[in-house]
Amino acid sequence: MYDLQTRKHALALLDQGFSQNSVSKQTGISRAAIRSWIVRIEPLEYARGRECPRCDDTPGHPDDPAAYAYLLGLYLGDGCVSASRRGVYSLRIACADAWPGLISACVEAIQITRPANKVCLVQSPGCQYVTCFSKHWPCLFPQHGPGKKHEREISLVAWQQDIVAAHPWEFIRGLIHSDGCRITNWTSRLVRGQTKRYEYPRYFFTNLSADILSLFTSTLDQVGVEWKQPNSKNISVARRASVALMDAHVGPKY
Repeated sequence: MYDLQTRKHALALLDQGFSQNSVSKQTGISRAAIRSWIVRIEPLEYARGRECPRCDDTPGHPDDPAAYAYLLGLYLGDGCVSASRRGVYSLRIACADAWPGLISACVEAIQITRPANKVCLVQSPGCQYVTCFSKHWPCLFPQHGPGKKHEREISLVAWQQDIVAAHPWEFIRGLIHSDGCRITNWTSRLVRGQTKRYEYPRYFFTNLSADILSLFTSTLDQVGVEWKQPNSKNISVARRASVALMDAHVGPKY
């Protein structure tokens, strides 16, 4: 006999998209027992996860809009939503192994946004895929669609625009953490016959989608950051006051 908590845990894993075989291996519970709970869960009373804030009769915002704004930036940069089994979708965000703090921040943002769903890390060469299964990712990321993001139109719907307007720095930080960086440039000048080296920091954001670049720059405009676009896929922030603003609210990856 398995206790109530064990059965809840097994069914929660199934709801997250794991197969019966995978759940059996993870928990040590026989597949026969798991199958019996699917077809006859009595006397187990099990509520299958928390409802989606977008699926209510009166749709609202995620409970923590700031965490969602950051996650939205990560998703637009290095994330994807893919259909899985039983109507479940997986959210995957690629985070480089070089930035463990980014991986932790990504895990936290996903867990805050979908607290009833498990977040797991899938190792790939040079990076971790921060992954979470839920039926409601298309509700939370209506930009989801077939093909690559830079090959289709990307725009925010009204409720997302409200969140970004209220939490612009979290959105900018998510975009920088996914597809941006803070670097130190240098130049040399001849001063009184001697060559002197000068260093200065700057931020770069790189994305192939003109729509995502536009979302980034319009949000920079909102917070008073000056920027330039040196080519079709890069945005540069180099003016001292603007870099200071970015340092105060974003900072380098870690």
